Amino acid sequence: MSLNLPTDEVFLTTEEVLEYLQVNLRTIYRLIKAGKIPAVRVGRQWRFRKRDIDSWLDTQRPWLDQTPVASGTVAATRNEPQRILVVDDEASIRELLFRTLALAEAKYDVDTVHDGASALDRMRARSYDLLIADLKMPGMDGLTLIREAKRIRQDLPIIIVTGFSTESSAIEAVNLGVAGYITKPFRVPHVLAAAAKALRTPAA
Repeated sequence: MSLNLPTDEVFLTTEEVLEYLQVNLRTIYRLIKAGKIPAVRVGRQWRFRKRDIDSWLDTQRPWLDQTPVASGTVAATRNEPQRILVVDDEASIRELLFRTLALAEAKYDVDTVHDGASALDRMRARSYDLLIADLKMPGMDGLTLIREAKRIRQDLPIIIVTGFSTESSAIEAVNLGVAGYITKPFRVPHVLAAAAKALRTPAA
């Protein structure tokens, strides 16, 4: 059931808060879970009251300054969690993949973006160990993204997300050297197993 938010308040979406605070999605969820940042649930999405965010910033700035920004930097040590970039134009799919990979197992450092262009920008700014991309996206489609991602890093493992396991674009993606695919609707064990296989780590 949807929650009716006060019309006299300014509320931000999760993506707007990511831009406003300049932190990654994993950090936002940690802050919510720890009760450090107020949020309300609207359907499958979070909404944040801007004045609450500003108040939190005033008291938590020293902590925030020690938190990696969304763009990030190349990891100084490979003891850090493996980094995964999820690209999907559907917010619900992005959140589900994030929860599966970053929260349920607390195993991977996961960033999410909503389109191919944003994914390429993120990849140029930060080193990733795995790319998970939807094939059907407006603007730059998944196949184009895969080709461009391979130009940035030829050996980057890539998993595609598709609604049809036999569609021609999925076959073409396999020919481009993707590490695997996830078929919608997907189950948590399948996602974890596909990621572990692509990263050559033991599945949970």
